[in-house]
Amino acid sequence: MTRFGANYQVARPTGRCAATDEPLVPGNACMATLCENPEDESLIRRDYSISAWEDGVRPEGLFSFWKSVIPEATDKKGALVDDDVLRDLFERLATDDRPQRVAFRFVLGLILMRKRWFKFVGRIEAGVDGVSQERWLMKPKGAEPEDPPLEVINPRLSDEDVMELTEQLSEILQSEL
Repeated sequence: MTRFGANYQVARPTGRCAATDEPLVPGNACMATLCENPEDESLIRRDYSISAWEDGVRPEGLFSFWKSVIPEATDKKGALVDDDVLRDLFERLATDDRPQRVAFRFVLGLILMRKRWFKFVGRIEAGVDGVSQERWLMKPKGAEPEDPPLEVINPRLSDEDVMELTEQLSEILQSEL
């Protein structure tokens, strides 16, 4: 297990509405959410039926949400979350300096580069509180040449850390990344 595996577990979707505990029917839409766990720094996925969501039910610690479709039991994992959700998560994590969130954002940046939404344009070393940090510079697809690049802290993850965080992110989003 990597240095993030023990501290950054993500619950799999349960197939039940978090508000009513009723089963979510395969093929039907639901609202998927990521919520901050008050006990640690992890993100918890909770799914809600559309009717519960429309009634105004919202979880505590809501971090992000998106509309999803409950997969059929026989369906292979597929892209159940669109790239806009990935970019939104990436942006929301920009100001969070907790180590697990920095690592999570870095892996999101790698995924978005692989999907060609971001282009790697360089690296810089920046000192923060007397500690040198490597930051990767990325430009979003369609950015103007004069637009400043996005800075992403490189948490210096091992290949195993990247793989584990990618797997956990895939489970949270129910998507093949």
